[in-house]
Amino acid sequence: MPLSRRQFFGLTLLGLTRKSGRVITGGFVHDSAALGHQIRDRVAFPVPRESRRAQVVVVGGGIAGLSAAWRLAKAGLSDLAVLEMEPEAGGNARSGETSATAYPWAAHYVPVPGPRATLVRELFAELGVLKPDGRWEETALCQAPQERLFLYGRWQDGLEPRTGPTSRDRDQFKRFDDRMNAFHAAGEFTIPMGLGAPASSALDRQSMAAWLAAEGFDSPWLKWEVDYACRDDYGAMAAATSAWAGIHYFAARERDDPGPLTWPAGNGWITRRLLERVGRHVHTGQLVHHIARDGSRWRVLTPTIEWSAEAVIFAAPSFLASRIVEGAPATPDFEYSPWLTANLALDRWPAEKSVPPAWDNVIFDSPGLGYVVATHQSLKTFIPETVWTYYWSLADASPREARTWLLQQDWGTLRDRVLADLSKAHPDLADCVTRLDICRMGHAMIRPTPGFLASTSRRDLRAAASGLYFAHSDLSGLSLFEEAQFRGVTAADLALKRLSGKA
Repeated sequence: MPLSRRQFFGLTLLGLTRKSGRVITGGFVHDSAALGHQIRDRVAFPVPRESRRAQVVVVGGGIAGLSAAWRLAKAGLSDLAVLEMEPEAGGNARSGETSATAYPWAAHYVPVPGPRATLVRELFAELGVLKPDGRWEETALCQAPQERLFLYGRWQDGLEPRTGPTSRDRDQFKRFDDRMNAFHAAGEFTIPMGLGAPASSALDRQSMAAWLAAEGFDSPWLKWEVDYACRDDYGAMAAATSAWAGIHYFAARERDDPGPLTWPAGNGWITRRLLERVGRHVHTGQLVHHIARDGSRWRVLTPTIEWSAEAVIFAAPSFLASRIVEGAPATPDFEYSPWLTANLALDRWPAEKSVPPAWDNVIFDSPGLGYVVATHQSLKTFIPETVWTYYWSLADASPREARTWLLQQDWGTLRDRVLADLSKAHPDLADCVTRLDICRMGHAMIRPTPGFLASTSRRDLRAAASGLYFAHSDLSGLSLFEEAQFRGVTAADLALKRLSGKA
């Protein structure tokens, strides 16, 4: 149930004042908008003072870029460089750490991959998460209780509302589940999506909200769950999400998934393992601002170094390509969702009612998506301190409006909004929090809007010039770990083919 524009932009802050006298420290972290806007504003950069050569240059050190480097290194290629704008690699899979625990800054789990997700399984086997006998490392499987929902003043197990829905609502939940199982069995909805997705689909030409209406799904409880799913994975309401993508959320996962797989650092654990393997090739603080052909090679410019490469893998968000790469197509049909994440360090736990804390904790009808508990996987019997990671996809306004609003807010205002939302379920929370840090991401993830499957931008980027390969998860239209890895590895294979003279 979306907020009104007035509620979203917060023209009144009534009820948001913290009543606790405790001082909560914190600030903004990974706040790189000003750096990225240098590309947007086409500022003049200095002439690099240093020149270097590499067979392959990877632009972007998120999961796609690190996965490309992982594939290249496994193939024996050591002459490569990964250039990352931020001081730290990992993108949406970065993490932090306190004296109590590691914690994620964004992506925090991976569903247990099915047999068709061969690349994810290969990586997890290498990392010891998938055992030789096919079992999954138990410490990586999310412990119970996994999910809970705050509704009508109390917590309940699971995310499907139990109190409120009528028998008619429950019939719709059952019919919806049956439809999703049928879609799953048909094989069109796969992970990675490229294994089964059609070039176009009637489902993709309508929104998820329109599909629900056409199918007679009008239960407000079911519509809340579907909206929540779209906000969670796509940063968009169901009305702004392709029905194909909305169905993918429910139909693509394995039916017997014993997971998800998660770690205190979230997917930052995977980032750290990848950096152990390819970190020597990663150059952070390198803002790539220009890429152009130079005879049979490519010139890649940063403010300090000019790189010359035989092949370039562009693993940064694709909307940047037309601003950086000479001749690269624009991406007018790509929309990106802005997000806010906050990490709250607690020196004690709030008072609880009903069921015990879960890994994923959701407040019904909240503008946020709830929070995950970093210490949930701990085997300790007594955990006095913890970290909660709070997620808020700004889905109730257009991406441009939400981005502008987000960048205009000071830390104190956003801190109070996070605390006010969570205090609905935890009235004494402000007395438990010692620090609250906030990460603002203006272009956190691609939105699979209606028509994304047939997007001309996706088609044009996949047909890029020889020696230049695009690898970001936005080519899938789905901001998922599996998609980022698939795109990175696919681009690496194309680069290897070119280097071998077979392309």
